Amino acid sequence: MPDALPAPLDDVDRRILQELTRDGRLSVTAVAENVHISRAHAYSRIARLTSDGVLTRFTALVDPIKAGLRSSAYVTLKVSQHSWRELREQLRAIPEVHHIALVGGDFDVILLVRAVDNVDLRRVIFDQLQSMPGVLDTQTFLVFEDMDTR
Repeated sequence: MPDALPAPLDDVDRRILQELTRDGRLSVTAVAENVHISRAHAYSRIARLTSDGVLTRFTALVDPIKAGLRSSAYVTLKVSQHSWRELREQLRAIPEVHHIALVGGDFDVILLVRAVDNVDLRRVIFDQLQSMPGVLDTQTFLVFEDMDTR
């Protein structure tokens, strides 16, 4: 929720988040040991971070190349002024779109698109994205190398 106030976080919360960002599969016991707090304290902190919406989900990071997604691009969109809400839902329905951000600047939206190959990438960009009502212009930036910084 964009209008929500940030949850107050202390150093223990930040260390818990750092541990879970590094490895979302850590047990509560392992988090407690790594952060140097009791298991009960770690459990209650994680529960609070989840209920406050700071932790939104636990997920796996997938190597796109090993998963067969050999072609990736950042695609920027310029969109008509009042089309964002409808467009957002259409973009979320495209399986090849892995990240969506509404931004300010020379374009309005940036997407991370991952496809099995350049033919599939071209299909997504030309047949799906460019044909959406409300999309005025696109620009594509091919990804040559990709690395996770976490």
